[in-house]
Amino acid sequence: MALPAIQGTGYHFRRILSYFPQDISLAFAYGSAVFKQIGAAQSNAKNMVDFVFAVDDPITWHTMNLMQNRSHYSVLKYLGPKKISTVQNKYGAGVYYNTLVPCDGKVIKYGIVSTDTLIEDLLHWKTLYIAGRLHKPVKILLQKENGRLQTALTTNLKSALTASFLMLPESFTEEDLYLQIAGLSYSGDFRMIIGEDKAKVLNIVRPNLEHFRKLYSNILQECPQAVYKQAHGKIEVDKSPEGQFLQLMSLPKHLQQNITYLVDQPGRNRDVEEVLLQVAQDPDCGNVVQQGRSWIVTFMWRCRMAQPCIT
Repeated sequence: MALPAIQGTGYHFRRILSYFPQDISLAFAYGSAVFKQIGAAQSNAKNMVDFVFAVDDPITWHTMNLMQNRSHYSVLKYLGPKKISTVQNKYGAGVYYNTLVPCDGKVIKYGIVSTDTLIEDLLHWKTLYIAGRLHKPVKILLQKENGRLQTALTTNLKSALTASFLMLPESFTEEDLYLQIAGLSYSGDFRMIIGEDKAKVLNIVRPNLEHFRKLYSNILQECPQAVYKQAHGKIEVDKSPEGQFLQLMSLPKHLQQNITYLVDQPGRNRDVEEVLLQVAQDPDCGNVVQQGRSWIVTFMWRCRMAQPCIT
């Protein structure tokens, strides 16, 4: 099943891809220049356009891009594509960004991530950096046939629903759900404390409810743990210990590990399943999941702040 976000791609965004090497497995545009946000500039044309390109071989891609677009790079261009790829893979979230780049009459920022790193984050939420962006509507510009990648993209959306179910009450609105999902990759992000609007999540969701529905409505309808009353915009989830245990067991690996670390007493070394069974019966289950998720985001942003010459 292709992601709904693939539909309706824009010609101007696709044209920008022609300025780059074409060995790209997934390309998408995101942010306020692509989707309306409350409080953003009235003319989206004036906003910097953000892109992410997933590539199978970052060294080869950077080699080709240095030949085509050498001026896009920081001083790391003098160290060559292998060093750029090393910095990309060893620091932060595994993404190398070139920013404030003039291209086709616009100013853009684009990040390069290896396809394998992207799949790892989508499946296991190692950093939630790209996975979190893909919880929200994006403009898919290019997606090559790749079964592993498509499975990971869909799994990431299902994981966002499951984690949000655990942190929400038994009954809630669609808007409540999408606010929770959009916030998964923000709490713990230092930008939400300094320098950016604290109401950013609300500003993203309110104008884009239909885009969120396109992403999640089919998954909601097929979810055995939820009753989706689409006509009324309401959702009910199973809050029994058994229901919560099934949801906890389907969470991404890194979130499960964080929950286990939070709950398990030093020296006991219980397996993940035993700890999650205990959490499922805890009235504070949602708070534990929230804290485990926040750790992922906080760790990722500390890594990003330490990343040299990239953003």
